[in-house]
Amino acid sequence: QVQLVESGGGLVQAGDSLRLSCAASGRTFSSYVMGWFRQAPGKEREFVAAVTRSGGGTSYADSVKGRFTISRDNAKSTVYLQMNSLKPEDTAVYYCAASTSSLVGLKLRGDYWGQGTQVTVSS
Repeated sequence: QVQLVESGGGLVQAGDSLRLSCAASGRTFSSYVMGWFRQAPGKEREFVAAVTRSGGGTSYADSVKGRFTISRDNAKSTVYLQMNSLKPEDTAVYYCAASTSSLVGLKLRGDYWGQGTQVTVSS
């Protein structure tokens, strides 16, 4: 199993940028496809972004394409989510997830989850 701990959330103004980090431990980090999900009040949890084991392939939700960038540093066992041009609708609890399968598998369901970090964007 792998333990995931998110950090970097906070309160920002619309148009600002924020970078989330997810530190992993417990297993070989490079063996997992990594990704991010988010859940806003009154809404279902939704997929945000994912990155392959080597970091060479990515996938994004249409709502964040062009604004968010996912990346990973296997030497540091950490995955990042750079969020630019933030909008009030980006307000949510953001969760880090890991999958032993593929990008498609991660998008459908993560095998391991972090505790979440709150991102609030004011208008």
